[in-house]
Amino acid sequence: MVNIPKVKLGIAAVSRDCFPAEISKERRQKVVKACELQNIQIVEVQTIVENEADVLKALDEIKNADVNALVVYLGNFGPEGPETLLAKKFDGPSMFVAAAEETENNLIDGRGDAYCGMLNASYNLGLRKLNPYIPEYPVGTSDEIAGMIGDFENIARVIVGVSKLKLIGFGPRPQDFLACNAPIKPLYDLGVEIMENSELDLYESFQQHKDDSRIPSIVKEMEQELGDGNGYPGILPTLAQYELTLKDWAENNKGASEYIVFANKCWPAFQRQFGFVPCYVNSRLASIGMPVACETDIYGALSEYIITCATKLPATILDINNTVPKDMYENNKDKFNDYKLNDLFMGFHCGNTPSTCMKNFAMKYQLIMHRLLEPSKEPDISRGTLEGVIRPGDITFFRIQGTADCNLKCYIASGEIIDVDPKSFGGIGIFAIKEMARFYRYVLIAKRYPHHGGVAFKHAGKVLFEAMKMLGVQDIAFNQPPSMLYKDENPFK
Repeated sequence: MVNIPKVKLGIAAVSRDCFPAEISKERRQKVVKACELQNIQIVEVQTIVENEADVLKALDEIKNADVNALVVYLGNFGPEGPETLLAKKFDGPSMFVAAAEETENNLIDGRGDAYCGMLNASYNLGLRKLNPYIPEYPVGTSDEIAGMIGDFENIARVIVGVSKLKLIGFGPRPQDFLACNAPIKPLYDLGVEIMENSELDLYESFQQHKDDSRIPSIVKEMEQELGDGNGYPGILPTLAQYELTLKDWAENNKGASEYIVFANKCWPAFQRQFGFVPCYVNSRLASIGMPVACETDIYGALSEYIITCATKLPATILDINNTVPKDMYENNKDKFNDYKLNDLFMGFHCGNTPSTCMKNFAMKYQLIMHRLLEPSKEPDISRGTLEGVIRPGDITFFRIQGTADCNLKCYIASGEIIDVDPKSFGGIGIFAIKEMARFYRYVLIAKRYPHHGGVAFKHAGKVLFEAMKMLGVQDIAFNQPPSMLYKDENPFK
């Protein structure tokens, strides 16, 4: 992954001056040791923060160590003013956790009262209008705190990535896909930079990459990746030319940002002018952490990127596309386990899912575009998809979306892909999400979400939920169990 942040964690212990600072120091050292045992790298800030002067000394240490995600550790009660000032002056995401008492044999001189201090810390964080990560139960032993820090590392990667992201778009949204259109103002609120361009800009740059000396090496990479699935080798040099066009555009237009994602117009004029469909190239860029969302879906691109940061794995974007036929369900009941028919749907897109996320794959042509643009002809300008069955396993469907009134909302739904042949075309799989029918009605429809959803290839709901809270997203929907009614859900049905 070349397009996501490397998180460098630091831990700073704090101490209230009427408590022995040695308690915080010793407990901090134990947390650092526990992190090492859990393969979590963390910088140990030596300054114990007791007052504002210590805050400045600690910040110097943190800056010199290039720490970009900070754990504020209450080894004892802690000084609520300095500890929250430390978080305020630190330029990055922070986390607050507190030490549990260690033994019944040391509750006089060795009692830290961090359980109490965490309450005061939270109150002072509110006064400063800070929004750090505070775990579900933020008090624990050194081993437990290390586990919480492991979660924070993934959450912090999302926050840092979004804060240094530029989203580049080419072309307006297709007329018949206005569902993907949304105001960009909330992206600025997140700190995401936006660069919108004409398709002519992209086409001009593409033409300038004709006969680029790097094309043969990219073609070789593609041949190795596709193997026996290289159904249309003649299109590879053109696809390589396009891949280089996007990579160079990203590098040349980072500006003050560090990370790039794309949201590109991809049909129907694209095929007529460029001479191919871009799906396979989109899949390859997603595999290195630079998602390219279809149909100029800017929030789809952001969703994919957030997923990639949260998991350190490639993501994809799919249509929540079609139902599973009843006979397919009946014929494969042993594989669907206790899922109901309406818990299932097919996730599909033309061919943009990375090959590492596919059970099988091959270079093909886009059937729908072929029907539209070159019926009764051998595929030519419709070539360029990566098609096959998406591999079975755990998934999380996720989307962040801007609303018409310029607020942010998102949904998170964990499930799995079932190992059943969808018997269809494109990049496709059969998805199972508990209570999907209700989620479909009372979240996707009721909250006006578009058909595109980002797919994480693991259960990542915990990290995504906390990251969305830190980013200030107020409306976080999920697939609720039957015992929990959605807003406006009929209780008498």
